[in-house]
Amino acid sequence: MKKADVKEMIIEAKKAKGLGWEEVASKIGMSPVWTTSVCFGMNSAPKDKADMLVALFDLPAEASAVMQECPMKIWDQAVPTDPAIYRLYEIVGVYGETIKEIIHEKFGDGIMSAIDYEMYIERKEDPKGDRVVITLDGKFLKYRAW
Repeated sequence: MKKADVKEMIIEAKKAKGLGWEEVASKIGMSPVWTTSVCFGMNSAPKDKADMLVALFDLPAEASAVMQECPMKIWDQAVPTDPAIYRLYEIVGVYGETIKEIIHEKFGDGIMSAIDYEMYIERKEDPKGDRVVITLDGKFLKYRAW
């Protein structure tokens, strides 16, 4: 069994049970973003969380070990065509250098961690149309000189 197999089983079970990611995350005591990422195979889960997901989705026991494996964090390098994913790609393309410049100006030479990191996705009501608020919260990692 591979992470892709577990992802497919989870998506089918989630749909059959009528669950949303917020509810799934709440049931295992984790954030929706982290939980979804584990279920999609891009992060590993501690044994207790993997076991909870196996129980929640009625997965084969083997799926727990698969979710605990360190993932190969690779993805299709082609320009994404899904509109929601493409917008994020476009944002980084348009604002990437600006974001980098402002990080360097505020913090110095370094990067934002995607390991010591949290992400939140919220809905903000607005009379002109509801807005998507994505918060990327990563530790600053200074490049060192040696």
